Amino acid sequence: MSLVEKRSVTIRGHRTSYSLEKPFYDDLVAISAARNIPLAALVAEVDAQRPREANLSSALRLFVLEQAKRGASPL
Repeated sequence: MSLVEKRSVTIRGHRTSYSLEKPFYDDLVAISAARNIPLAALVAEVDAQRPREANLSSALRLFVLEQAKRGASPL
């Protein structure tokens, strides 16, 4: 079982945090590397597209899952 780790990021000048299990975080890092963009920029992209009622951590998990389903996530 993976432990959840809390991480901080600055999005549009606002400091926030998200919590992800290591496998989700590792895939998120791989996706940002494959897109050749900083991790913070990818997190900001997901944040901008998420429904306001969804929290950032859940939105990031769903993003990674969607990328994996599309075969776009380098594992």
